[in-house]
Amino acid sequence: MVKNILRFLVFLSALVAVGVIIIGSGWFVLSRGFSSDSTGVSRPIEEEESPSMKDIFIGLYLQYRQNDLEQPASYDDTPVTFVIEPGESAATIAARLEELGLVTDGELFRMFIRYHQIDAKLEAGEYELRPNMTMAEIAETLQHARIEEVAVTIPEGWRAEQIAQMLDKENIIDGDEFMALVRGGKFDYSLLQDRPAESSLEGFLFPETYRVPAQAEARDLIERMLSTLDERFTPEMRQLAAERGMTIYEVITLASIVEREAVLAEEQPIIADVFLNRLEQDMYLRADPTVQYAKGYDATTGQWWAPVSVEEWEAVDSPYNTYLYPGLPPGPICSPGLSAIRAVLEPADTEYLFFLAKGDGSHAFATTYEEHLQNQELYQK
Repeated sequence: MVKNILRFLVFLSALVAVGVIIIGSGWFVLSRGFSSDSTGVSRPIEEEESPSMKDIFIGLYLQYRQNDLEQPASYDDTPVTFVIEPGESAATIAARLEELGLVTDGELFRMFIRYHQIDAKLEAGEYELRPNMTMAEIAETLQHARIEEVAVTIPEGWRAEQIAQMLDKENIIDGDEFMALVRGGKFDYSLLQDRPAESSLEGFLFPETYRVPAQAEARDLIERMLSTLDERFTPEMRQLAAERGMTIYEVITLASIVEREAVLAEEQPIIADVFLNRLEQDMYLRADPTVQYAKGYDATTGQWWAPVSVEEWEAVDSPYNTYLYPGLPPGPICSPGLSAIRAVLEPADTEYLFFLAKGDGSHAFATTYEEHLQNQELYQK
């Protein structure tokens, strides 16, 4: 404080000494000394306006302290989170910046933003500042608050309703709005071109962690999910699908079943091969997850993917039930991850037609039904 007072007295003495010369030429010095080139911030006073004596005095003082304005508080580039509260005054903000070591002189910073009419433009919000920023850089940054974001993780193997339920529960996006767009929204992506008319986006909501603005719109998240899948499903993968005689929709549909069936990633190509072998031989896929999908939410267990009984294989009448209807189901049953998609495009080379859960996450595979019955004897006691 004493140092600043001494600076001010020296400056005042010099001002008095040159008197009329400084006052007469003040505006010329001011306009040259504080252009956007020297501070990084456009000067606020229009050239055609007549500056007040107070403006001239403050401008000249800032010119006198120009070295201090251009000198950062330190050369430390460690990020510092700085929050401006709604209604907080410029004086309080300047004082806190000095306390945190982000500026060397809070009062000088306050005069700077007042002169440049930035004090009224400071936005409430969260910022990332660094001690090696100049006052002009800090002033510019404090006019653009960072958008508050939240991380949204979409697990592999979730169906659209599960995603909507989570988004709604976490107060991120309205679940009903999300599902309305999943079922009937219009989106322009090449990988959706072979999707049957009136089908939903089930299976195309790529599982990933996304950062979205707080209270984001449902369309924003869906666009990101579709865009991510469009990028991850490379031209090479699309060529592999064409070589297998499969559309992208068929690949995603089968991959969604593989995603729900496989527990171990290394078994995904084998399970994919089993299903492809069954399709080639016109066998029923007989996949439990398709029955689970057809059943939907099980209120008794509070699960979307409740275990199905042998009786339900016949009782659940739905085109998604691959025990009752041959071939692929009408569409995907969940959002498959990239590894499950690749498993369908690059399956293992086996003659397996059957697999059975061992109870530890792995499966026993068989080529004949007799071998499959033997596996049942071994693992279903």
